Amino acid sequence: MANYDVIIIGSGPGGYVCAIRCAQLGLKVACVEGRETLGGTCLNVGCIPSKALLHASHMLHEAEHNFAAMGLKGKSPSVDWKQMMAYKEKTIGQNTSGIEFLFKKNKVDWLKGWASIPEAGKVKVGDDVHETKNIIIASGSEPASLPGVEVDEKVVVTSTGALELGKVPKKLVVIGAGVIGLELGSVYARLGSEVTVVEFLDVVTPGMDAEIQKTFQRTLKKQGLTFVMGAAVQKTEAMKTKAKVTYKLRKDDSEHVIDADVVLVATGRKPYTEGLGLDTVGIKMTERGQIAVNGKWETNVPGIYAIGDVIEGPMLAHKAEDEGMAAAEQVAGKHGHVNYGVIPGVIYTHPEVANVGATEEELKEQGRDYKVGKFSFMGNGRAKANFAGDGFVKILADKDTDRILGAHIIGPAAGDLIHEICVAMEFGASAEDLAMTCHAHPTYSEAVREAALACGDGPIHM
Repeated sequence: MANYDVIIIGSGPGGYVCAIRCAQLGLKVACVEGRETLGGTCLNVGCIPSKALLHASHMLHEAEHNFAAMGLKGKSPSVDWKQMMAYKEKTIGQNTSGIEFLFKKNKVDWLKGWASIPEAGKVKVGDDVHETKNIIIASGSEPASLPGVEVDEKVVVTSTGALELGKVPKKLVVIGAGVIGLELGSVYARLGSEVTVVEFLDVVTPGMDAEIQKTFQRTLKKQGLTFVMGAAVQKTEAMKTKAKVTYKLRKDDSEHVIDADVVLVATGRKPYTEGLGLDTVGIKMTERGQIAVNGKWETNVPGIYAIGDVIEGPMLAHKAEDEGMAAAEQVAGKHGHVNYGVIPGVIYTHPEVANVGATEEELKEQGRDYKVGKFSFMGNGRAKANFAGDGFVKILADKDTDRILGAHIIGPAAGDLIHEICVAMEFGASAEDLAMTCHAHPTYSEAVREAALACGDGPIHM
């Protein structure tokens, strides 16, 4: 008899959600985690701590720039970095302990240690070998590196080190203008750092709608970030308390050097599969080092599944969660499903940036006939009252059927607003369906309705 019906390797958003769902479906479940706390990268050194610092630094920005205009007089608060770090740690603790409680509530066993798979149906943790009918790999990802860039997590850091700095750096160089680099860059810019972002491509946030990219970069420039685009980093040199970044501009091959107190390497992430013994059991991998799975999240080895950052697709916590629930359904003999066409992406700067579905560039490439409905937050009463009028909502709909194909938002609460469009797309709704739905006034969500109206006869308030 197997010890378990299923063992999940990794307790990040994909793993812990999968474990709880398996338990809800009546399976005997264990989850392997080698960290001292549950939650994986996201809760411990990623999504949650970065959002705590984004919130704290945004409050400082509001105090420095908008309080006086609202009649809130007095000296702007100073930054107590030690206390801000304590607030961040408390936030992490509340979330990770919450998962531990959910494991106990759902009778999920936590196998503490690092896992390997000696053979199908067996998971080794420490000196113990546990037998199981199914294995689900949810081991997540780790920061990707660059040639010539040696990370020490003190002067040259990944996102992990950037969340643990001993003080706010005077000069911060961010390598990479993706989500992680821009979020953490904006945190330190608000806290007083001189932030320079060095990006290989000519645009920020590769893959996003081009109009959003331009507006987003322009907005971040206003907030004090400096951008060096089309630059290939050659190397970093770390001294005791300083660093140098050498890069070449692709347009003319000229070489330049920037001094920094801290260098943040934010050039993406790669699947974390080290030590799992995938070669031993013969699990097939893709050319990009991901675990190859079929439409049911099964690997080529019967009884072994994989979800989240270790397989193809966007490295997003909520994508991993959806796959975790779907894989649990498969293991329990049901039918799991993930709609990969309706997975939102969010950048938690201020203003926030959110997207779902196709971009204009993708629709043009596909030769689709589409229409665009746009509405600026400057026409939204709530946004103007809250000093949040920058940005817009953009909805893309099929020219003939009016079915919503994608949406892109830069503005206040974009990460929350995108979800009514996600629900609409999940049900195959038209822009008119959204436009004819009553939205409360005054709310930011009215901008979404106005953009939907713009797909038809036109918005009311612009």
